[in-house]
Amino acid sequence: MSDATFASLGVSEPVCALLEGKGFTAPFPVQEMVIPEALEGRDLTVRAPTGSGKTLAFALPTVEFLNEPHGYPGALVLAPTRELASQIATEIEPLAAALGLKTAVAYGGVPLDRQAKKAATADFIVATPGRLLDLMRQKLIDLSRLEVLILDEADRMLDMGFIPQVEAILKGIPDERQTMLFSATLDGEVARLANKMTRSPGLIETDHAGTDIALSERLKQSFVACDPSDRTETLIEIVKTEDDLVLVFCRTRRGAARLTERLNKLGMAAKELHGDLSQSVREQTLKSFTDGKTRVLIATDVASRGIDLDDIGLVINFDPPDDHDTYTHRVGRTARAGRTGRAITMVLPDQVDEVGRMARRLGQDHTWTASGFRDPLSKVMYASRGSRVFKPTKTKLTVTPEVAEARKASRVPRGSRSS
Repeated sequence: MSDATFASLGVSEPVCALLEGKGFTAPFPVQEMVIPEALEGRDLTVRAPTGSGKTLAFALPTVEFLNEPHGYPGALVLAPTRELASQIATEIEPLAAALGLKTAVAYGGVPLDRQAKKAATADFIVATPGRLLDLMRQKLIDLSRLEVLILDEADRMLDMGFIPQVEAILKGIPDERQTMLFSATLDGEVARLANKMTRSPGLIETDHAGTDIALSERLKQSFVACDPSDRTETLIEIVKTEDDLVLVFCRTRRGAARLTERLNKLGMAAKELHGDLSQSVREQTLKSFTDGKTRVLIATDVASRGIDLDDIGLVINFDPPDDHDTYTHRVGRTARAGRTGRAITMVLPDQVDEVGRMARRLGQDHTWTASGFRDPLSKVMYASRGSRVFKPTKTKLTVTPEVAEARKASRVPRGSRSS
């Protein structure tokens, strides 16, 4: 175990005192690796899983770099969702205030003018790409003196289609700047974006053995068989025994709303979090969940991006995720910051093979069979006639003179068919 402290990494005394008051006495691995490099002014690309402590990893060196109020935006964090932007800003604000810096957040769903006024004179801004572009295009914010750019959850930015907006923002800020990109993956389009944004970046990767293995060590994962008729009742029985906060995932907004309504009718207090809710309602719901007043939160995948809590003890996939990456993101809402947690996936009869194959890919074969499930059937791939897999052979037919003569005799002259 490392003996590093925040002070030994270069964090100033006022900020260290604030961290200690919040219970942060020693840096997590990603913070220990990122902070010294960032304080040197280097561009960085960082692969770090959800819950690794990456917000402090980029926030601490940035407030130290800004050091004193300037009255204009010197640092910018781009985040994929309103909820995540809000929570990042909440975490940064006291750190910045310890050095006299002002923080502002900008995202859609609230009046533009109110956010523009604060953002124009803030030292540290956290924003979603769309709202920031609105501010820039209406000349309500001046980013000509921006010195630090941070892109958080770049992989989700890509998934949600925000990369064109990010690239438009890059054209409106100085080329001479420090850039840090954080992502759960650093390949494909994310790698292309990182190369475009950064200059000779340092590469930092946490959990070298892979996110899935790291999750397996911190999480107790299980799978529960259920029928459509008793799935809600099974969920209630699971939640009854849990003392910590519970996060339940549904695939659709309508599904989250229906499940929340049914749980409340059955006497279990729960709230929903999805994109059909207004921004003010979403913020109130998150605050209620954060404060522990709401113990069960029913969320969709996109809405959950802003949930950054250490007290979630159980994640339940009421609807199994569509893919391996979404599963990793969901269960990463628990077992955060080195803590342990549980993740339960509910499986309907027609989902057994699909979820079983996902469990195998996650390295959860033993957990799957120990939960009473059979080995999943292999996925059958069908090829169309136009694909490379299916190529019908051309057979040359040999026609004898007798057959040719018979065919000729059977032809009907043009114009002789009856109408």
